Amino acid sequence: MPENNYPKLHNATWPGIVGKGPDSEPVIPFDTMLKMTAAAEVDGVKFDGVDIGLFDPHIDLDMSDDGIKALADKVGGYGLSIGSLVAPIWGGPAMGSKEERATFVEMVRKACVFGKKLNDLGIRKYGVVRIDSASKPEAWAQDPAGNTKLIAQTFREACDVAADFGESLAAEGEICWGGMHSWKAMIDTMEAVERPNIGFQADMSHTLLYLLGYNSPEDRILPVDFDWNDRATLDAGLKKLTAALRPWTIDFHVAQNDGTVHGQGSHDKTGRHCLATDPNGKLDIAHHAGFWLRDENGDLTKRFKHICWDGCMFPNPVMENQQTWNDILAALIKVRNAHGWVA
Repeated sequence: MPENNYPKLHNATWPGIVGKGPDSEPVIPFDTMLKMTAAAEVDGVKFDGVDIGLFDPHIDLDMSDDGIKALADKVGGYGLSIGSLVAPIWGGPAMGSKEERATFVEMVRKACVFGKKLNDLGIRKYGVVRIDSASKPEAWAQDPAGNTKLIAQTFREACDVAADFGESLAAEGEICWGGMHSWKAMIDTMEAVERPNIGFQADMSHTLLYLLGYNSPEDRILPVDFDWNDRATLDAGLKKLTAALRPWTIDFHVAQNDGTVHGQGSHDKTGRHCLATDPNGKLDIAHHAGFWLRDENGDLTKRFKHICWDGCMFPNPVMENQQTWNDILAALIKVRNAHGWVA
């Protein structure tokens, strides 16, 4: 039997920015992230591509066509493709003022324009545009129904714009985003949007925190006195969570978490991304990835053509160590070996 060649294996470049900056650690340049991704290799297998954030200082969302061509040539020169894109929507909260919500939609439009140009150049053949609510959970909690309605309205407008470019929008499930800070809030938001091109981005680190009810104790799935050695209860909790969110899932991040939250720089506390080899990691990465990649009958969903590793807020010395990316690639290969397919 030939080895699985799908889903394609991607690394994310934005961990070089997220949580970095003047109040934390220096930003790791895009070129560095790209070179280290391309240099990673495990038993002859390499990364297939990168997912990128369309924001400074890595990417100028308003760069010229020549600049986008140069970006495509650079990434392609490493034998990599481009997959999902992150729209820089944080200047306009989805539940903000009319002007702020218009800014949100405009950032999505620009990201879709950028994506189409990458598509036309042949460097991008799959992936989504990632968004979030750009709103804090505590602000959302002041009027849950009203704010969910506003977020849904903004997302609908963004979906309509994205549809003109053939793009789907994936809302990131993360405890620091209002209206998507818990699994139930996320489903309420998704259902309220009522557009075929909206979906959920599952990140194994962030969704683990859904089980613990951070920022939403009433939606906790695991017992308050949960013992991490109780793997049967953990699996049952993840089975409940993924059954609810899997139908919405159109983008997937493989990750590890030690059951804690972490913030760095200007980034709010969220699920801590851990190294793939972290002995404190609570997830069996390859096993638990299958909860997302297979349906309730154990059949592959084949919902997306690539999976991505997200290692936001790793310390710079860790990110600048080539072994880190080899270990991450090894974890992704195990996921594909267990839950991939040949195409």
